[in-house]
Amino acid sequence: MTIWILFAVMTGAAVLAVLLPLSRRVSAEEASSAVGERLFYEDQLKEIERDRARGLISDAEMRAAKAEAARRLIRATADEPKPTDTVDEPALRRRRAASAIALSSVPLLALAVYGAYGSPHLPAQPIAARLQQTIDPATIGVAEAVARIEAHLADNPEDGRGWDVLGPVYMRQGRFEDAANAYLNALRLLGEEPTRLANLGEALVNADAGVVKERARLAFARAVELDANQPKALFYLARAAEQEGNLAQAKAQYEDIVRRSPPGAAWLPIVNERIAALGGVPIAPTIDPQAGAAIAALPEEDRLAAIGGMVERLEARLMENGGTAEEWVRLLRSYSVLGQRERGAQALAQARAALAEDAAGLASLNAAATELGLEN
Repeated sequence: MTIWILFAVMTGAAVLAVLLPLSRRVSAEEASSAVGERLFYEDQLKEIERDRARGLISDAEMRAAKAEAARRLIRATADEPKPTDTVDEPALRRRRAASAIALSSVPLLALAVYGAYGSPHLPAQPIAARLQQTIDPATIGVAEAVARIEAHLADNPEDGRGWDVLGPVYMRQGRFEDAANAYLNALRLLGEEPTRLANLGEALVNADAGVVKERARLAFARAVELDANQPKALFYLARAAEQEGNLAQAKAQYEDIVRRSPPGAAWLPIVNERIAALGGVPIAPTIDPQAGAAIAALPEEDRLAAIGGMVERLEARLMENGGTAEEWVRLLRSYSVLGQRERGAQALAQARAALAEDAAGLASLNAAATELGLEN
């Protein structure tokens, strides 16, 4: 109830501040005095001109005297009541009635609008109480979710999980310094983990306007130490080489990322875009996504045998059923990796026959063949 009394007092004060001047009545004596002062200074100006005409004052004295009289005339004119200020008693009563109506109608109108569009039936709910409620992702907004997590972390700064959750949210909001700080806290509390280190590096890169500086490079290098196939870390390390002008090294690193990646990986388009920007030909990965991890763990001799078996199965499928240009290019690259140049040349001839009616596919195939040296 106290809050409503306070709102009523504030509204009344605001309305009175605007309407009170309207209720003031200027007396006839005040009006007459103001008019008389104006006439006095007008006569004074004329008198100064007459004195100059009689030679009683110089031009300089005349200008100074007229300037002073003119200033006083302007001030007197500004203070002179307007015709509407000197109202009679009936007009004054009408003004006061209008003021009273406005004083009562403005608060009533505000209450009516609030009743129609507000929620006066809901109980008061302080922010602290709202933050303590269970978060329902279907109904809560991002800003409120972040506020709740931040409030939780303010009371529980050692909650590494909370910092790990907050980092990606800050990234989506463009708060890159805050995201980097969140990832640093998560790493401190939860320990080093390749993806977390790569995310820290990415936040630092974004905070530095896309430049891979030393702090970010160290995070990416550590991520690769823990996981040699961490794609985000590998990409930004290649990006660092590109920014430093080591374009051949950057291109080789980008191509290595593609070869390590499973087909359909989300990062492949942007990596191939960088390869194309550096004058290379976009390539397709050569490792089956489901077998890649198992093959990587095998000894060298067994790994090559496993890759050979995969390549043979891919070749058999393409010979029997045909395939896309991307699949034929993958086969060519596989033979190149295995050092089987002759089989690569044979596969190239078969691919050209299979793609004879696909101009775009042939162009992609021929570009890959040139890159792999199969045209010589």
